[in-house]
Amino acid sequence: MSSFNSLLDGFASALTLSNLGFGLLGTFLGTLVGVLPGIGPALAIALLLPITYTVSPASALIMFAAIYYGAMYGGSTTSILLNTPGESGSVMTALEGNKMARNGRAGAALATAAIGSFVAGTIATAILAFTAPSIADLAIKVGAADYVALMLVAFTTVSSLLGSSQIRGFISLAVGLVLGLVGADLQSGLARLTFGNQSAVEGIETVPVIVAIFALGEALYIASRFKDEGWKILPMKGKALMTREDWKRSWMPWLRGTAIGFPLGVIPAGGSEVPTFLSYAVEKNLTKHPEEFGHGAIEGVAGPEAANNANAAGALVPLLALGLPTSATAAVILVAFQTYQIQPGPTLFLTNGALIWTLIASLFIGNTLLLVLNLPLVRVWVQLLKVPRPYLFAGITIFALLGSYALNTSTFDVQVAIAIGIVGFLFRRYGMPITPLILGLILGPNLELQFRRALQISAGDYGTLYATPLSKVLYLVLIVVILGPSLWSMRKKIANRKGHVAK
Repeated sequence: MSSFNSLLDGFASALTLSNLGFGLLGTFLGTLVGVLPGIGPALAIALLLPITYTVSPASALIMFAAIYYGAMYGGSTTSILLNTPGESGSVMTALEGNKMARNGRAGAALATAAIGSFVAGTIATAILAFTAPSIADLAIKVGAADYVALMLVAFTTVSSLLGSSQIRGFISLAVGLVLGLVGADLQSGLARLTFGNQSAVEGIETVPVIVAIFALGEALYIASRFKDEGWKILPMKGKALMTREDWKRSWMPWLRGTAIGFPLGVIPAGGSEVPTFLSYAVEKNLTKHPEEFGHGAIEGVAGPEAANNANAAGALVPLLALGLPTSATAAVILVAFQTYQIQPGPTLFLTNGALIWTLIASLFIGNTLLLVLNLPLVRVWVQLLKVPRPYLFAGITIFALLGSYALNTSTFDVQVAIAIGIVGFLFRRYGMPITPLILGLILGPNLELQFRRALQISAGDYGTLYATPLSKVLYLVLIVVILGPSLWSMRKKIANRKGHVAK
């Protein structure tokens, strides 16, 4: 059956009353967590992971995907009206969006962000629908040694591109890999890093770790620096509408943002920060109104917002086709799949095709719901910012601990959550990226499995790890990723020294 016919069947399943209800709920919750600063889609999905024990796979995954898309949109509201990005992908939107709001053009900024998100999300989801199955077909031919190289590249690129330094990224990755080693060895059955604790023999559950690192870590960090000054919200005058000139200046940035965001979601680039920054830089260079940049240029909102949403769709391609998450949110969605005993990867479209096409169809529906429901309700979302932050983070803390306990009704999981919460606070305090830790925890055991499988097939010959053309290319990329930032930094220092000498 062709991808188009499969997609039509997916729409038939996604348009049922139950799945539409979960999609609408996910859209609402996603926009909510996007609007509230400090709460991102990864945290929201992590807090809701326990529902996977009572809700059907299709309904839960539709809701999680809607939360993912909704948060991408919701973050623009606080970026524009509050100059406080709701999530990391909206940082660049704040640069021009807040200036537009200060100039009395908040409505136009919100409109171009919403419509750009819709355009980019729709185009990117269409590309996802027709490329993911083809990539999955090719991935079936990928061997164990190639998967080892692929995962090493994913680990290295995410660790190198996130955070303020490579060292911090690799420390975060190392912590995640160590956590993934805890428990009984899958082959020998010997206990590793349990220190005599029988509760740890089965390994550390990923849900308490993910919930704690995001929720408790953020709550502790906010509490340590809390000042009850409230948020200064810029008033929004008129409706969220765009003039003809605004449309003329926005449509090309929407398309360029999509072209930048989608491929950088597919490759392990570490999230939406890189594509939104690149989109902003491109629009700044191509604009016919350079004098407006830094003072409220609409292109500086349209491009990054389109890149943000396209990046979210792009991140689902390697997740579904290869089983490799390229962002924290994609990693949490992977955990949701695994909770249902579904392993994303090359055979996913064969073994669970109906579920995946329903999920992809729901992305189109959720994207449309975001535009139809949220533009008229933007003032309602702004009112949520009046919720006192102590109440907000106290509620998040309670839900995080309850969710950790409810997973297995185990006090050990609560203890793990508290310990990881402290780690999350230290990470936040010292600028350590969280995504490498999450990827190390989730993919570490899989890397070990594929590594052992490759050696067993080759009777212990380590040369098999770099024997195929794909593995050689991937290791070359690995070397570039590791050495590239250091060489670039060295080149800049030499250029600066020459500049000083010339003066």
